[in-house]
Amino acid sequence: MKKILIADDRAEVRELVEITLRAEDYQILQAKNGQQSIDVTRKEKPDLIIMDIMMPGEIDGIEATRILKNDPVTKGSIIIMLTSKGQKEDIKKGYEAGAEDYFVKPFSPLDLIKKVEEVLEK
Repeated sequence: MKKILIADDRAEVRELVEITLRAEDYQILQAKNGQQSIDVTRKEKPDLIIMDIMMPGEIDGIEATRILKNDPVTKGSIIIMLTSKGQKEDIKKGYEAGAEDYFVKPFSPLDLIKKVEEVLEK
C-alpha cells in the first residue's frame, strides 16, 4: 500500500484529499504546516507528498519542498504542489524547489486520483 502525505493548513482540504485517496487504497498521512510535513516525511518516508504552497509559519510549502529535496534522507521524495491560485510564479517556484508536478484547487476527486496515479507511475 502506497503512503501519501497531505500537507495543507486547512483541515477541510486535508480531509477531502484523504477521503478521495483512501477510497483508492492509499495509506494517508497528514501535516498542517511546512515543518510538520518535513518531520512526518523524515519519519514515515511517504511515496508521495501533496504539498500546499501557502501555509502559515516560517516554512511554507515551497521552502518545505526545498528542504526535503536538499536533505540526503528525503531528497528522493516525490512532491505535487497544491495551489489555490494556479499563478505561474508560484508554480515556477515550486518546480525550482524540486516539485515534480502541481495541482490547482478546488479540484475534482477524479482529477486528483488521475494526477496521483500519473506521478506515482513515473
